[in-house]
Amino acid sequence: MASNKKYWQSVEELKGSSIVETLSKKEFVEEIPTDDFLGDKETLENSSTSRRDFLKYVGFTTAAASLAACEGPVRKAIPYVVKPNDVTPGVADWYATSMADGYDFANVLVKTREGRPIQIMPNKDANGTTSARVQAAVLSLYDEKLRLQEPSKGGATITWSDADKEIAAKLNELKEANKPVVLLTGTMASPSTSKIVEEFIAAYPNISHVVYDAVSESGAADAMLAMYGKRTLPNYHLDKAKTIVSFGADFLGDFHGGFEKQYIAGRKPETGDMSYHIQFESNMSLTGANSDKRLVLKPSDQVFALLNLYNIITGSNVPSKTTSVDADVNAAAKSLQKAGAKGVVLTGLNDKNAQLVALAINKALNSEIIDVNNTLNVRQGNDTEVAQLVSDMKSGKVAGLISYNVNPIYSLSNSSDFSEGLKKVELSVALSIENNETVDASTFALPTPHFLESWGDTQFDQVTYGLMQPTIQPLFNTRQIQDVLLKWTGNSVSYYEYLKGFALTNVLNGASWNTALHNGFHKKEILEVEETTVSDIVISDVASQLLKSTKASAFELNLYTKTGLGDGKQANNPWLQEFPDPLTRASWDNYLTMSIADARALGFANPVKDNGAINGDYAKVSVNGKELVVPVMVQPGQAKGSVGLALGYGRTFGLKDEMKVGVNAYTLYTNGNNIQYNVSIEKVSGTHKFACTQVQKTIAGRHDILKVATLKEYNSSADPKHSWNKPAFVSYDHNEVEASTINIWDEHNREIGHHFNLSIDLTSCTGCGACVVACHAENNVPVVGKNEVRVGRDMHWLRIDRYYSSEVETREEAKELGLSRGDTYRALETEAENPEVTFQPMMCQHCNHAPCETVCPVAATSHGRQGQNQMAYNRCVGTRYCANNCPYRVRRFNWFNYSNNNEFDFNMNNEYGKMVLNPDVVVRSRGVMEKCSMCIQMTQVTILKAKREGRAVDTDEFETACSSACTTGAMVFGDVNNEKDQVATLAKDKRAYHVLDYLQTKPNVVYQVKVRNTNEA
Repeated sequence: MASNKKYWQSVEELKGSSIVETLSKKEFVEEIPTDDFLGDKETLENSSTSRRDFLKYVGFTTAAASLAACEGPVRKAIPYVVKPNDVTPGVADWYATSMADGYDFANVLVKTREGRPIQIMPNKDANGTTSARVQAAVLSLYDEKLRLQEPSKGGATITWSDADKEIAAKLNELKEANKPVVLLTGTMASPSTSKIVEEFIAAYPNISHVVYDAVSESGAADAMLAMYGKRTLPNYHLDKAKTIVSFGADFLGDFHGGFEKQYIAGRKPETGDMSYHIQFESNMSLTGANSDKRLVLKPSDQVFALLNLYNIITGSNVPSKTTSVDADVNAAAKSLQKAGAKGVVLTGLNDKNAQLVALAINKALNSEIIDVNNTLNVRQGNDTEVAQLVSDMKSGKVAGLISYNVNPIYSLSNSSDFSEGLKKVELSVALSIENNETVDASTFALPTPHFLESWGDTQFDQVTYGLMQPTIQPLFNTRQIQDVLLKWTGNSVSYYEYLKGFALTNVLNGASWNTALHNGFHKKEILEVEETTVSDIVISDVASQLLKSTKASAFELNLYTKTGLGDGKQANNPWLQEFPDPLTRASWDNYLTMSIADARALGFANPVKDNGAINGDYAKVSVNGKELVVPVMVQPGQAKGSVGLALGYGRTFGLKDEMKVGVNAYTLYTNGNNIQYNVSIEKVSGTHKFACTQVQKTIAGRHDILKVATLKEYNSSADPKHSWNKPAFVSYDHNEVEASTINIWDEHNREIGHHFNLSIDLTSCTGCGACVVACHAENNVPVVGKNEVRVGRDMHWLRIDRYYSSEVETREEAKELGLSRGDTYRALETEAENPEVTFQPMMCQHCNHAPCETVCPVAATSHGRQGQNQMAYNRCVGTRYCANNCPYRVRRFNWFNYSNNNEFDFNMNNEYGKMVLNPDVVVRSRGVMEKCSMCIQMTQVTILKAKREGRAVDTDEFETACSSACTTGAMVFGDVNNEKDQVATLAKDKRAYHVLDYLQTKPNVVYQVKVRNTNEA
């Protein structure tokens, strides 16, 4: 239970650092530089200014400042001469479309204002989901710095017609000579594009198609081909699972694109049952953080544990080795056998043999959770073919290369071989959205449109056929690859006509094209076929090969992708760079994650400065003869003998200077393998400055923040108020009474009209952060840059606090028990080797008894009739009393003007970037306090729409940006005065509680107690 746990956010806090203790009591982590404004004491004492002069100057400057405050900037608006039929100023239009950029795939809805896309949301009718990257993709549309804008040859601009003539002539010349040409693309998951590629190859038989994904899942696809005869990825219905056992598969992150929606659907405590999830891993991942039982072990031991599990499940005796967690492997096997067909095993090892072992275990279980019929068409890169291509290019066997939206010169570990080979080809053409290293090295650079400017189709699985449609006119002189290939093939039809004809003939089967386009998808029927293996896989041989390739060593490297930046395609996107990693809470960086024990042994530390900033040491990492110097982040829960490093960073070509952060870990990504053995680590000189929020905005000394219960406790007959969800009690009239029954304020009648509440289910929140980016997009939250984040001046209205917890006594209880400080620290540190993790979204709580409202001297913050705590920006004079009086640390102060300021050269400092701004929300100026508004502009639009249509607001019609973006349904927004709204029921649920309820702030944000399945129920 929560009251028996010690919750902590960083290693320094765990140690009881006096600096962290001091920071937790500060309003702002950095002292206000009064001397810079007023001068020092001696200067003031020696001043000859009289009191009369002082008052005169103050009176003049105050009047001038007041006058200036009344004069807003003048921006001229040009009215429509002829208003477009499909645009109504002030009214948003929504388009259903799809995203497929080679790494992220999603069915989405796009919000546009006056012809500008400004926000992306999941298309829930198509079972669509969004991640932080999908949410941020709308900003990448307006990236005038990185996007290719005109076709060019050798760096000189040319016309499309000239490019077509020259390239077509060269293609025909190579065709006549029968010289090999390769079309190199990422995964497109587009049926019509695949057909166009087939027709292109038919017209040029010397051309072959190779699929390259920067972050590979080739091992899983190869295993599916070997066992089931189709090179796709298996699907997983985790919503139906009873037992889930994962070996390093981050399926709540980027594994196969993520399965968070299905996973959470199977973990609803109100049903009385939840799946039991066991995670074996080395890096602390989102999936491991959300698991019921997490076991830390090096990657090589994961291989042995997987083989040991296979032996237990099947009764076989394939070769393996013992591990320190074999007892836990036995327990996992028993749980799987008990679950039977409702059990499933996954592995994130990008190794064909490891994937075959996992498939064999699922086959032995007759698992209904893994689906080899409705398979996934994402991540179709082929490592073997890519390696052969690089070899052939280097040896001069390839005469031409046409690349599309790939950047192998950045992302291949042997990129120098690719670069050398590219110089030898006779024809090199790069079709790309962005300018990058590979585009720069190619002769022809041809710009392609962003997916929000494109027509297309997608098919991520075998059932859902998605359509892609443009939501804005092309910003630059671009052309889609489909139109390019059709033209080079000699086909004069436009891709739009081709796409429509393809869909009507091959997919829709008589259904309406307009309906499918409006909905953004069409559901196809899939024939259920019996699973049959195409060949008998001898697992003993597979195990022998797996053991041979597993080289256990003192240190092993696990390369992974971050929830924010992924494979690095959107490295120039400031929303994603400033997005804090859910686990380390660091932004603007990648780093080497290392266990506490290894860090101590090698002399690495992350000291906290007195302004809240975190520093780190540098390590030289050597793998396969390659070296990389990278900062070290000490990570609780990291397996001893293993280190982690995120891919996708270290890009420099074409990026803004502010975005050139981190190191390029792809140089260590040999053979596309996420596990590298025989790693050596050496401490080198230098201090790295992290932008990390993990010790900032700490809710100081408060233990009633999180509440966690087991499924057994939840299902028990015990009264929650006297067991796992105890409310706060206060002394009143010499009696202990429930705090919520006492009021020191006169209550207002809140039963009239709408009254908004937001419910946050901690069991369903995976910490993915899609809500954080959605809030940025909807509310014009500024990006402040690495230096400002470092000193605690980030502007996120919504943050996701990550708490570690230890099943040991708190320091106060330890003192009562007579434990020494050393004994207490050692006990806590032991727990820190593998702590439990809980995520808690935290934003303005919109308190009905708000402490911020009573201290504002100018009434800039006040309470609305509908429950929102409101900010009048033009009244705010920046005293910051409200932030000092807020117990939740959720108010943000504009220290600078973040728009139209070259010191903050992000999207608000250029005309293209400003196109993403929401016109319904003002851009705040310097000296103003801001915070979550509960998306008041969205609630008012809903009310006005219902009024205009002459009806009451529908049930669950109210939404906020965060609740709309939440894939798992953890956030539910609505009107508690409407008993039919889901939030009205949740607010009264037995799991419902308020953070710091004993303070009697009476928040309108209600949390649901987190429930874990400890397999006791």
